[in-house]
Amino acid sequence: MDFLSLFLTDFVKQLQSPTLGFLIGGMIIAALGSELVIPESICSIIVFMLLTKIGLTGGIAIRNSTLTEMVLPILFAAVVGILIVFIARYTLAKMPKVKTVDAIATGGLFGAVSGSTMAAALTLLEEQKMPYEAWAGALYPFMDIPALVTAIVVANIYLNKKKNRVASVSTTQESFNKQSIAAGDYSDQPNYPSNRQEYLSQQKGDTDNRVKIWPIIKESLQGPALSAMLLGLALGIFTRPESVYKGFYDPAFRGLLSILMLVMGMEAWSRLGELRKVAQWYVVYSVVAPFIHGLIAFGLGMIAHYTMNFSMGGVVVLAVIASSSSDISGPPTLRAGIPSANPSAYIGASTAIGTPVAIGICIPFFIGLAQALGRA
Repeated sequence: MDFLSLFLTDFVKQLQSPTLGFLIGGMIIAALGSELVIPESICSIIVFMLLTKIGLTGGIAIRNSTLTEMVLPILFAAVVGILIVFIARYTLAKMPKVKTVDAIATGGLFGAVSGSTMAAALTLLEEQKMPYEAWAGALYPFMDIPALVTAIVVANIYLNKKKNRVASVSTTQESFNKQSIAAGDYSDQPNYPSNRQEYLSQQKGDTDNRVKIWPIIKESLQGPALSAMLLGLALGIFTRPESVYKGFYDPAFRGLLSILMLVMGMEAWSRLGELRKVAQWYVVYSVVAPFIHGLIAFGLGMIAHYTMNFSMGGVVVLAVIASSSSDISGPPTLRAGIPSANPSAYIGASTAIGTPVAIGICIPFFIGLAQALGRA
C-alpha cells in the first residue's frame, strides 16, 4: 500500500510540470479554434537546438566515461526497437480492418524515438532532481535506427511474399486454362515456361527483390533529428564545447522545449481527424502500446540497473524512449521505405494519440514508478 501511495503522489506531481502544461495548453487552444501559428522554420530551429544540446550532453559524458557501462543499455535499446515492430506485426496487424503493411509501419514509427519526448523526460528528471547518466540521451539512435530498418525489411518481405502468392495463383490458373484447351503444341508461346526448371528460374528472376539495408540506415542518419543529435555527439566527444554549452544551449533548453510542447499539443489536436479515416484499433493501440513498450524497456533497464549499476534515471530514459514514437525523422523514412503504407494510419496514431500519451502520462508514470521502487 505504501508503494502504491508513493507512486500516485509522484505521478500527480509530474502532471503539474510546466513542460506537460504547455502540451496540454496547446491541445486546449487548438480545440477552442485558436489561430495561433508558429512557423515551421522556427520549429525546425528549436528541434535542432534541443537535439544538439542532448547530443552535446551525451558526447561530453561519453568522453568522460567508460564504454563498458554503456554496452548493456545500448543492446537493450536495440532489442526493444526491433521487438516493438514485431509486437505490432502480430497484434495490431491481426485486428479487423487493419492492413498488415500499415500495422508494420505503425510499429516502426512507435519503435523509433521522439526527440521531443526524450527532451521532455530529461527536463522532468532534472526538475525532480533524479540523477541519470548524461550519456543516456545517446541511446536514441540505437533504438531508432533498428526499429525503422526492421519495419521496412519486414514490410517488404511481407509484400514480396504476397506478390509471390498472387503470381503463383495466377500461374496455376493459367496452366489450368491451357490444359482445358484441346491438346496441341503450345511450345511456340514465349510466355509459357516449357518445363518446371524454366518456370522456377523465371519466377526467381521476377520476384528476387531483396531489401537493401544500408540505404535505409543512410536515410535515417540523414534525417534532421538524428543529424542534429549525432552532430552534438561528435562535437561533445571530439571537441571541447563546454563554454558554448553552458553559456547558450543549456540555459535556453527549457524555454525552447516549452514552445515545442505547445506546438506539439496543437499538432496532436489537428491530427485527430486523420484517425477517423482508419480502423479504430489504431486508437486502442496508440493508448496501450506506449505503456507496454515502456514497461518492457523498464524491465530490461532494471536488469542493467542491478548488473551494471545503471541509474534509475537512466532506466526511466530507456523506458520513455521506448514508449515514444518518432515525430520528425521516422515519417519521411517510412514514406520512402514503405510507400504502400497509409500515412494517415501510422502518423495519425503517433502524433494525435501516441505522443501525448507518452509525454503526458508515460513520463510521469515511469518517473513515479522509479521513485517508488527506489524508496521501497
